[in-house]
Amino acid sequence: MEAVFGVLLMLLGVSHGVKTYCDGRQDGAQCYGALGGAVVLHLMNDASEIPRYQWKKGTSLIFNGRKNSIVTNYIGRRSVFIPSNGTLKINNLRRTDSDEYILTLFNSNGQETESRTLKLSVEAPVSSVQLVSECLSQGQMNVSCSSEGGDSPQYSWTLDGHILTDTELLSGSNETNIITLKQHVSGRLVCSVRNHISSVSKEKNISNCGFIFINCTSDGTHISQWVFKENNSLCIEPATTVPTTVTQRTVGKETDSVNPSTINTSSNQTVSPSTGDLYYNSSPLLICGLRALVVILLLMGIFLFFIWKKKKHEKAEGSAVNPENAVLMLEMRSSPS
Repeated sequence: MEAVFGVLLMLLGVSHGVKTYCDGRQDGAQCYGALGGAVVLHLMNDASEIPRYQWKKGTSLIFNGRKNSIVTNYIGRRSVFIPSNGTLKINNLRRTDSDEYILTLFNSNGQETESRTLKLSVEAPVSSVQLVSECLSQGQMNVSCSSEGGDSPQYSWTLDGHILTDTELLSGSNETNIITLKQHVSGRLVCSVRNHISSVSKEKNISNCGFIFINCTSDGTHISQWVFKENNSLCIEPATTVPTTVTQRTVGKETDSVNPSTINTSSNQTVSPSTGDLYYNSSPLLICGLRALVVILLLMGIFLFFIWKKKKHEKAEGSAVNPENAVLMLEMRSSPS
């Protein structure tokens, strides 16, 4: 079975500056080169030790050599062969350079000793990535990633450094160029576009589309959905703030503590603490009634206080006796009739 082996070294830049390297010393190697760039192919270890060798593109002879010298080279203007390390550099790669190549080695008697194939694919590098986002009607976000040029582009996505998960993706995947994000997703979104000879990425800070999730019951109807925050008219009810209190009750040897934090309760809400059924009713009519009762009790207290004060004063006056009258009465009682 043919072994497929390719080692790729990429130097990113403009099209003519992309240079790749491939080890073609193993039969069936797959190599890639950038359109307009250069590729270095390692064909053999040391050509100076080989009596004769030739390199063909299909059936067409590319170059023919003997030890340290090249006899013929049909792409000489675009290539450089170094016999001492057996490397061939091809510049200004073209689409027509994509093909299967055959290297054949011969001994001093002209007999073939070895034959190896190498497949070269020339691709246009990826460049100029564009990232466009759009809010949808229900708060989802549609994001598209595209690039100019680039053969066989492959896409990948990350959010704040991690690969997008199913909890963040509504549709699409990490390998498609168009995805739809769920309503709650925000952060640093990065789209990477790559092929065999180049890689470019684009990032964008995204935020939710201004939608909020509501989950409540209104007029007997349960509502659970995403709505635009600025236009929300659902599930809006006045709230009453209940201050933080601590209520304790002792049952036998156990003490139960109720320490509620600030609670927002809507109108006619019933709260049942552990000590029994305690009803909180924030109806305006009940509040007014309670206030009136307090005022009445206060007035009755004042009235009763003044009555008690008056009676006490009258009693004090009735019990007071003039000393002179007391002496006169005593003399009248002691004299004979």
